[in-house]
Amino acid sequence: MSRNLLKKTIRIAIPLAFWLGVWQLAALWVGLELLLPSPLAVWDSLAALVFTGDFWLSALSTLLRVFFGLLGGSLLGVLMAFLTRFFSWADLLFSPAIRVIRATPVVSFILLIYLWVTRANIPGVIAAIMVLPVVWNSVAGGLAAVDGQLLELARAYRFSRWKTLRLIYLPSLRPHFVSGFLTAFGLAWKSGVAAEVICPPRLAIGSRIQQARLALETADLFAWTLVIIFLSLTLEAILRRILRRKGADRT
Repeated sequence: MSRNLLKKTIRIAIPLAFWLGVWQLAALWVGLELLLPSPLAVWDSLAALVFTGDFWLSALSTLLRVFFGLLGGSLLGVLMAFLTRFFSWADLLFSPAIRVIRATPVVSFILLIYLWVTRANIPGVIAAIMVLPVVWNSVAGGLAAVDGQLLELARAYRFSRWKTLRLIYLPSLRPHFVSGFLTAFGLAWKSGVAAEVICPPRLAIGSRIQQARLALETADLFAWTLVIIFLSLTLEAILRRILRRKGADRT
């Protein structure tokens, strides 16, 4: 094992062991599995869930809903950023509305969307709504920060709009978009699962959390929460690596 790998392993293992120990001591102090199950009880529950078909179908369904919500909200956020940057009428109409969306609690949107959309589609719609203002803000900030001298140079050489977009805007926007997209992913994931809990579809992680709560299966509730955390961290790391690799390839 290399020294760097050993250091990384230690940096992960020590905090993990510490907090598992704290969890175990707290469970012993509470002394009631219904209120706070031990790490071993949660692990046993998670191991049992993994070998069921509903576990994988629920996880896949949630992933797909969040993914499509993230994609739709990101595309709409980029479109709104360009419109509000380059058209005064769009800035007048859409910028206040997007700021209102950003300031509104997610639970309000969930309850409102529940009146108009089927339960299976609510998490994706909510994820898209939460993603839109984050991506819009990041891309709009990137557009405002584009080097004016480069734009003057493009006009002097009579670049077409497409060439100006490809050679000047897109390279300048990339770090802003990547930062906003990764932040948006976390919001999409949490808001999507929250929507599943409040308006549970048939197959969803949020639905399983709601079922565990109603049945007082606290170990299952903790197990599903660990699944959410694991998927969120893993997918964010994968997205970060993919985006960085694409950026390195372009440079």
